[in-house]
Amino acid sequence: MMPLAGGARSDAGAAPDDSPSAVLQGDAQDIEILPPEDAMDLDDGDMLEDDAIDESSNLPALASERLPSIPSRDGLHAYLQKINKFPMLAPEEETQLARLVRDHNDPQAAFRLVSSHLRLVVRIALDFQRRWMQNVLDLIQEGNVGLLRAVNKFDPDKGIKFSYYASFWIRAYILKFIMDNWRMVKIGTTQAQRKLFYNLNKEKQKLLQQGFDPDSAMLSERLGVSEDQVIEMEQRLDSSDVSLDVPVSDESGSASRMDFLPSQDVAAETHIAGAEMSDILHASLEKLIPSLSEKELFILRRRLLSDEPMTLREIGEHYHVTRERVRQLEVRLLEKLKAHLKTDIKDISEDWIDP
Repeated sequence: MMPLAGGARSDAGAAPDDSPSAVLQGDAQDIEILPPEDAMDLDDGDMLEDDAIDESSNLPALASERLPSIPSRDGLHAYLQKINKFPMLAPEEETQLARLVRDHNDPQAAFRLVSSHLRLVVRIALDFQRRWMQNVLDLIQEGNVGLLRAVNKFDPDKGIKFSYYASFWIRAYILKFIMDNWRMVKIGTTQAQRKLFYNLNKEKQKLLQQGFDPDSAMLSERLGVSEDQVIEMEQRLDSSDVSLDVPVSDESGSASRMDFLPSQDVAAETHIAGAEMSDILHASLEKLIPSLSEKELFILRRRLLSDEPMTLREIGEHYHVTRERVRQLEVRLLEKLKAHLKTDIKDISEDWIDP
C-alpha cells in the first residue's frame, strides 16, 4: 500500500467525486490551473487559475488565533525514509505504466506510478509549508490524494510528462485543504471568493510595487470580480473568528452574542394564531359540507384536505370519469369554498384559497 502522511484521513484515496470540482467545490467551479492546450479532459469541471498557484507567496496572512502546530519533524523524517525506498521511473516505463492504468485499470501499475512520485508531493507541500506554518504532514496527505486523482485521469498519449500533469492536481488538493482550514469558519466557497482568497494580497503587492494605491475599484477591475466581492473578502481576511459564546462584557453572568441572535423557532404568537385560524376554517367548512355533492365532498376530503392527496386520475377511476371532468369539479369546489369563506369569515385573506 502507498504510505499516506498523517493519520487523520486513512480513506483519503476515495474522493467523493471524479472531477476537479470535487477538489475546489464551492458553489461554482470555473477556475483553472491545468496544463495549456486542453492537456487534460475536463468533462466534470475545472480547477484553479494558473496565476493562483504561485506556490504560497500569494496566500493571505494567517489568522492570529490558530490551533498549536503539531510537531512533525520525526514523523516527516520517518515518512521520507519510507518513500525514498521507491525507485524512480524511466520515461518509457512511466508511459507504459500509465497506459496500463488507463486501459486496464491495473492496480500494480498504478501503485508503481504513485509511489515513484511521492517525493514530488513532499517537495510541493514543503513549498506551501513556508506560509502554512502548520503540520506539513497534513499538506503531504492531501497532496497524495491529488496524486491518486492524477493517476486516474492521466492520458499518456497527450504528450505531457506525468510529473508536470500531477503537480496541478497536487497543488489543487493542497490549496483546497489550506482554504478549508485557514479559519474555523470557512472563508470562501464561491468561484469569486476562491479567486480572491488566492490572489487578492498578491495583486495588492503588485500594484504597490508599480506605484499605485490599490483600492477596491482597481482591484475588482484587475481581478475580474465585483467591487462588493473585493470589500467582502478584505473584511473576511482582516477579521478573526469570534465565538458566539463569549460574554459581551466582563461582568459575571453577562449575556453572550448567542443571546442576541434571533430565534429560529416559530414564535408562540404565530403558533397560537395559526391554531386559532385552523379551528375557524374547519368550523366554517363544516357549515359548507351539507351543500356539497358526493363527488365534491370526496374531492375535498381525499384531495384538498388529505395529507396524502389522491391524483385526478385516481379520483376519475373511482367515479369512472375523465381526469378533465375531475379537474372541472375541483375548480368549481374551490370557487364554492372561496365564496363561502368570504361570507362566513370576516377579513379573510385571498391567499387562504387559490381557485
